Amino acid sequence: MLPPSWTPPSTPAFAPTPDPLTPYRDITHGHFEAGDQVVVVKGVSGAELWGDAMQVVASSWHTPTDEDGWRLRDPNGGAQTFITAHPRYLVHLSRRCPDCMSYLRAMADHLMPKYADHADAVIDCGWYTTTALGQLVHIADARGGR
Repeated sequence: MLPPSWTPPSTPAFAPTPDPLTPYRDITHGHFEAGDQVVVVKGVSGAELWGDAMQVVASSWHTPTDEDGWRLRDPNGGAQTFITAHPRYLVHLSRRCPDCMSYLRAMADHLMPKYADHADAVIDCGWYTTTALGQLVHIADARGGR
């Protein structure tokens, strides 16, 4: 289950799907290290999860959560070539660790039944936004004014 590293150009308009997993995921900063290939799961495409694939670059303070985060690099570049994200948003692509595999299975079990009738659609669940400071923020972590 390797999601593409791009955000689909025409994502259908669905109401945001609640994310009961990511906000409570207990992942420490040390779970990742510079050089790791990761993905931020953002939704469903056909019968698979999809998201943005990136590379962990360096430690970086995640201002929206006031916790240690990671600076990530999008290999495709663009306006958001570098962002900072909290570790709980990230899933390993470069190695199969038990925690990340469990999280992916749980995310698939949660999302796939909800969108089984939309097999041809690309669905962005609307969980993330990027701040003006280049900080990726989950809607559960967003604070007013940031």
